[in-house]
Amino acid sequence: MRAFEGIRVLDLTHVFAGPFCTYQMAVMGAEVIKIEPPNSPDMMRHEGYSETLNNLGLSNLFVCQNSEKKSLSLDLKAKDDRDFFLKLVRTADVLVQNYSGRSMEKLGFSYGKIKKINPNIIYCSMTGFGRTGPKAEHPAYDSIIQAYSGLMELNGVKATGPIRVGPAIVDYGTGIHAAFAISSALYRRQITGEGLEIDLSMLDAAIMLMTSTVADSLSSGISRPSYGNNHPDHPGYGAFNASDRMIVIGAFTKKQLCNLLLGLNLKKEVKLVSCLTKKEMKASYSELRNSIENVIKTKTADFWEKKLNDCHVPAAKVRNLIEALNSDQVKSRRVLQNSLLEKDCGHPRLLPTAAFSYSKGSPKLTKSAPKIGEDNYTVRKSLGDS
Repeated sequence: MRAFEGIRVLDLTHVFAGPFCTYQMAVMGAEVIKIEPPNSPDMMRHEGYSETLNNLGLSNLFVCQNSEKKSLSLDLKAKDDRDFFLKLVRTADVLVQNYSGRSMEKLGFSYGKIKKINPNIIYCSMTGFGRTGPKAEHPAYDSIIQAYSGLMELNGVKATGPIRVGPAIVDYGTGIHAAFAISSALYRRQITGEGLEIDLSMLDAAIMLMTSTVADSLSSGISRPSYGNNHPDHPGYGAFNASDRMIVIGAFTKKQLCNLLLGLNLKKEVKLVSCLTKKEMKASYSELRNSIENVIKTKTADFWEKKLNDCHVPAAKVRNLIEALNSDQVKSRRVLQNSLLEKDCGHPRLLPTAAFSYSKGSPKLTKSAPKIGEDNYTVRKSLGDS
């Protein structure tokens, strides 16, 4: 049994953050009903590189966070569909929406009104900036929050200026926070019997994703510039050029640095480092960094990755994404599972599912992503509608 079996989630979300939240609940067994306007569905249905899949409304950018769900098409401005939606609300445990500003209130589906129909519901609102403050009404995407939160500036260096983190890290980070918030609210409901409203913002999630950096800036009053690939105080913590490609080494502690130097056969430097204070280590940074670089460049990144890991030094060659996905380590895990999609259309054979597994009832995919309205009949029939 998966943890959320028997939980019904109404998913009024689109793009990445909201759908990923409900996807994480779906792979844990929740019945997630994705509700979309028939003439204006989730925009990601049509945003992939394959026009064939876009035309089907099943782009690769859509299926990766909408598998394991049912699809119901409803026009929430039309009376009959509004009435059916409210009927569905009475049966739901969770409602998740990520429309901007006060869109749900304008439709007549605020938490206050939904609560009157179903007092036990968990109502999660996901917005760019939250439901309070001067920017509560402003729309946002991942890149906008990266810019506003300081993340984009922290990711750049002086030579390049601010650089956006490539993958939609804020979207997916927000989705994970939302899934945790909902899970916690469901647990609380088991104890208190009460539903509640969740106010979750992408901006707040971005700040949480930078927790240690935020704490440092709050303490110092300074927004420290990014140091890029190489730590300014730790000579063995950074990126180095091997003979064929870059390798990243994580010798952060003094013990790890000594292990690194021993692995590189730099015995003189080991004796030096063992006697240095933190302040003296910083003063010797350039000398130690140069010594490490001169040895690393003599052999391949694969060689050093194995050698240094055997010496208990964190290290990994810089892989591209395909190399990482094809690695034996990723293949040994359950993070990628059968997509259950038609392969000859250009869909992936595997899809990211969850970053964890249980000894019993692990996350799993049992249903491929639905076409819009695919489950209209079955959902309506389950509530007695024909």
